[in-house]
Amino acid sequence: MATKKFLELKEFSLEELEGELATTKAQFSKMKFDHAIKGLDNPLALREVRRDIARMTTELRRRALEEVAPEQRSKIRSRRRKNK
Repeated sequence: MATKKFLELKEFSLEELEGELATTKAQFSKMKFDHAIKGLDNPLALREVRRDIARMTTELRRRALEEVAPEQRSKIRSRRRKNK
């Protein structure tokens, strides 16, 4: 089942998604620094932000693959199978 955050990301435009990703990465860096220096009230927040970053990069990758022609997609998949 898709999470609420994932469903929200599908509605974003490409520019909004890239901007949100950049701000979230900056927020994650700041949170990591703060956690190392003085600690966070809720250290599990780092996990949530890291997962949000992964959701955004996954959505960007999904959109990039949609733009690729089907012939190219099969080549990408075959290369992945050979590397395993």
